[in-house]
Amino acid sequence: MDISYLVSKILWFPARPGHFALLVGALGLAMVWRGRRFGRWLLLCCLAFFFLLIATPISQFILLPLEDRFPRPAEVPARVDGIVVLGGAVDQNITDARGIPAINGAAERMTETIALARRFPDARIVFTGGQGSLVHGGLTEADVARQFFESLGLSGPRVIYEDAARNTHQNAVLTRDLVRPKADEVWLLVTSASHMPRAMGVFRKAGWPDILAWPVNYRTGHSFAAMYDAPFPERLGQFEWGFREWLGLIAYRLMGRTDALLPAP
Repeated sequence: MDISYLVSKILWFPARPGHFALLVGALGLAMVWRGRRFGRWLLLCCLAFFFLLIATPISQFILLPLEDRFPRPAEVPARVDGIVVLGGAVDQNITDARGIPAINGAAERMTETIALARRFPDARIVFTGGQGSLVHGGLTEADVARQFFESLGLSGPRVIYEDAARNTHQNAVLTRDLVRPKADEVWLLVTSASHMPRAMGVFRKAGWPDILAWPVNYRTGHSFAAMYDAPFPERLGQFEWGFREWLGLIAYRLMGRTDALLPAP
């Protein structure tokens, strides 16, 4: 098992902003219970974090620089040789439990792939995703993707599944070794807009010759309504996703998996 994958999964649970704030609040409450005045400051920090999410668009601000980094090409390529779709949009545990393919909030990665497959009928479609969680059943993300795509008529030799990758670095390396893209080929990379900077940096570093960003699953906007309309649980999820992406960019840069802290077009 990739040690970086294992460490990231273990450390993310306490480091996740919502979890961390609650742990700080619980510690503060315990200190106040024991008569230690410093505990009030910890409680205040916990409440301040959640109030900030409710009262300000901070969840949007942490995502906007990521989602705006790689816009779609101004002109759609006349020829596309292949499309790489990153996992993260399916739920293999629910699929295993219910027997039908389940997709999550990043579903546009899957639906956009169907649209692109019809738009470019000669392009190869490569879905890459293995077991994305420490606790999982027997299905991989690729297994669920196969069920989903085939139920909508996308099948045949042009559709390829890579089922061993557990993180973005492995997505890039294992898929490269599987399809061996040529220098004169044009490939599209489909993933969530906020994940695109890290994904593009990793794919470039892995040696993909010419791959174009095709972002989907936007969660931000520049209007007042877009910034304030989301309910609290969604804002917390947006903040945690953005926080995790920034941590991932820093970690991947330190590990040499990208050539820039914030890859650019």
